[in-house]
Amino acid sequence: MSQSLITVAYIAASALFILSLGGLSQQSTARRGNLYGILGMIIALVATVFAMKDGNYAVLAAALIPGLVIGAILAARVQMTSMPELVAMLHSFVGLAAVLVGFATYLGPHKAMSSGEHTLHLVEIFLGVIIGAVTFTGSVIAFLKLRGTIGGKPFMLPGRHVINLIMLIGTIGLGAAFLMSPDTASGQWPLLIGTVVAGILGVHFIMAIGGADMPVVVSMLNSYSGWAAAAAGFMLGNDLLIITGALVGASGAILSYIMCQGMNRSFVSVMLGGFGTDSSSSTSSAAAPAGDVHSVDAGGATELLLDAKKSSSSPATASRWLRLSIR
Repeated sequence: MSQSLITVAYIAASALFILSLGGLSQQSTARRGNLYGILGMIIALVATVFAMKDGNYAVLAAALIPGLVIGAILAARVQMTSMPELVAMLHSFVGLAAVLVGFATYLGPHKAMSSGEHTLHLVEIFLGVIIGAVTFTGSVIAFLKLRGTIGGKPFMLPGRHVINLIMLIGTIGLGAAFLMSPDTASGQWPLLIGTVVAGILGVHFIMAIGGADMPVVVSMLNSYSGWAAAAAGFMLGNDLLIITGALVGASGAILSYIMCQGMNRSFVSVMLGGFGTDSSSSTSSAAAPAGDVHSVDAGGATELLLDAKKSSSSPATASRWLRLSIR
């Protein structure tokens, strides 16, 4: 396949991914949005296979076919109530892939570059690896919390924000040392240490967030996985990965913000951690109901809903009238 056809296939796949996001925004078009995404991914995979220059299809098949089989089995067996756990685990795979791609790109052969291009390439590698490491470990902790293996209560160390800041500053310092390394033999150590520090940061970051805020955390980790994929796209020179990663990263961040608004929570307070709990805070606040409570059976509730529909012009007004009637 010629390079022009591969480019057209990547553009078509990108357009289908955009249509998929648009379709998933509403329940009535969600099925169609999923079909767009499936078709776009098929086109992307086929174009990637034909874009391979060395033609080592046996290695590709050995990695691709088991992944397809495992993914199909998991998707068929997982319950809808366990879907957030599956999504969190899939995000960890994206983060781990970004880390592996970063190391392979750095340690593998490099094409001829100017000094500025080489520096920019190293920045792409370091950012991709660091974001991937945070996504990987953070997603694993989110999966364990959603599964119940780890309790939902926030794990708050004294001075946890200072610890996060120290690790962040240390990661930046390791990035500077990585950029100034004269060769890969000396540069791989700052990259490796930075990966470990970023992994610890991801664990500590998610452990400090309560179980009640895990849906927002999973959405934010989705955004991290998108930016990690975009960084991998820059490393590999793959336009489709860049576009898809940017779409996932931006949509995940926007979704997290919308979810925080829907929960009447501050986005910053949720992401800083230590503010959510598993169930104690929500149950204590709802322990004492306001007003007089009267039990209503199914027939009485039906009559109240019919009367509310007749006397109210909007669903919000009908809902308020129903609550007042029950009291």
